[in-house]
Amino acid sequence: MTARPMKHSLTLHGHRTSVSLEASFWEAFRAIAAEQGETVNALAARIDAGRQGDEGLASAIRVFVLRHYQRK
Repeated sequence: MTARPMKHSLTLHGHRTSVSLEASFWEAFRAIAAEQGETVNALAARIDAGRQGDEGLASAIRVFVLRHYQRK
């Protein structure tokens, strides 16, 4: 696995955007979406809706993944 961020396209609220995350975060993010019965796009849209200020989407996803596994 590489530590370099990998760019993937997502569709949020009908618009395409790209997000760069490390492979480990993409893997964990997909697993969480599946665990919650959501698509990756739907989960990303939910995270996007909860962002505050100038927080980037990639950062918000990383924090979401971290908090998810900290709660376990």
